[in-house]
Amino acid sequence: MAETSLVRRLGLAQATAINMTDMVGIGPFITLPMVISMMNGPWFLYAWLAGAVLSFIDAMVWSELGAAFPRAGGSYNFLKETYGKKGPGKLMSFLFVWQTMIQAPLVIASAAIGFSKYFSYLLPLTRTQERIMSGSVVICIIILLYRKIESIGKISMVLWVGVLLTMIWIIAGGLAHGNFLSPIKHINDGLTVNYAFVAAIGFASVKSVYSYLGYYNVCHLGGEIINPSKNIPKSMFISIAGIAVLYMLMNVSVVSVIPWHQAKDSEFVVSEFMEKLSGHVAAKIVTCLILLVAFSSVFSATLGYSRIPYAAAADGAFFKVFAKLHPTGNFPYISLLVLGGIAFAFSLLFKLSDVISAILAMRILIQFISQALGLYLLRRRKSETNFPYKMPLFPIPIFLAIAMWVGILVSTGFHMVLGGLSAIILGTIVYFTKAKMNKEWPFKPAHLTGKNPQHS
Repeated sequence: MAETSLVRRLGLAQATAINMTDMVGIGPFITLPMVISMMNGPWFLYAWLAGAVLSFIDAMVWSELGAAFPRAGGSYNFLKETYGKKGPGKLMSFLFVWQTMIQAPLVIASAAIGFSKYFSYLLPLTRTQERIMSGSVVICIIILLYRKIESIGKISMVLWVGVLLTMIWIIAGGLAHGNFLSPIKHINDGLTVNYAFVAAIGFASVKSVYSYLGYYNVCHLGGEIINPSKNIPKSMFISIAGIAVLYMLMNVSVVSVIPWHQAKDSEFVVSEFMEKLSGHVAAKIVTCLILLVAFSSVFSATLGYSRIPYAAAADGAFFKVFAKLHPTGNFPYISLLVLGGIAFAFSLLFKLSDVISAILAMRILIQFISQALGLYLLRRRKSETNFPYKMPLFPIPIFLAIAMWVGILVSTGFHMVLGGLSAIILGTIVYFTKAKMNKEWPFKPAHLTGKNPQHS
């Protein structure tokens, strides 16, 4: 099994740092004006609050599964365990790895593209130059991750400090300006809770939720976490709570200096915010820190995703070459290089706004909704699985998470939903074609196929 080949050397602080650096990234800096524009009013803060609530509820699902199955690969193992190691479970876990080979590079590429976009504040870039910049970011990340996990843990701590310092500086700037509470006082000005408001929250939440994604990154590294039954849930809830507070304070800070109706049209709103407060030099410094945060996010995301194809391959459910560990560094270098290569190509080809919606649409059905439903079924079966962490008020959080994810999925738009469904259909065809070629009939009992279930 995958988990016996990896070493548990990441503690709570390092796991939390990896989660938080993955969550922040370039997301809140580029989506802040997008969210304000979609809400078109001072109540845009509710979209960020909605993202935090969804993340917190969904983290209960991840916590139960992560603590019960602390292995490399995260959702790959969760889907296999909840739907059964044969039949539907094999199909669901295969589909997860299938979509991971597409959406994981999309996540990495989105941060790299965001990096190059924001770099334009320092030095205007042509479209070709932006592509070169984003591709170079991906290459640098692969080089940094090509090492032992304990070294990566130390790097994550350094990057985390950079993330926190950047956010604290932005928040402190708004506080010093003296108008910090104004956005909160006027949050309900002109607010009417009706269908239009709910629809706006849905569309805006597509962008705000994107900025929270990554709270579960620790689950992908489950085989390398010390005391996982406690540290996996703790790291997720600490990460979400901490990031939610930072996001809310940062938004309030920015619009206390740059009114929301001006901020919604700004490409570099945080840099312009700092320039207005402290001048052009300070704006350049904060832009450099934002770029460091974006780089940190790509680092953490790539680290977590590289463990998924490895875990599936080590389990015999994916191409064997992905199961190889580096002979001296003991990390899945083939998985890292392949995902990095695909991400490099995506960073040269796609636009940022399309990538954000595509990421959510592709993963919601297989990863978030199916995973939550699988946990419900597993708990209902009263299996012998030990759950070190159990969510309060079961199964209400599960149904709430599913309902909210459905709402986010619909809000990504028809074409993105269709793209996500197409990826699932194509993956299903590949799965059954592979099963037929290998004479592995996944939904028939072993005695009808003549196969030993241990080798199916």
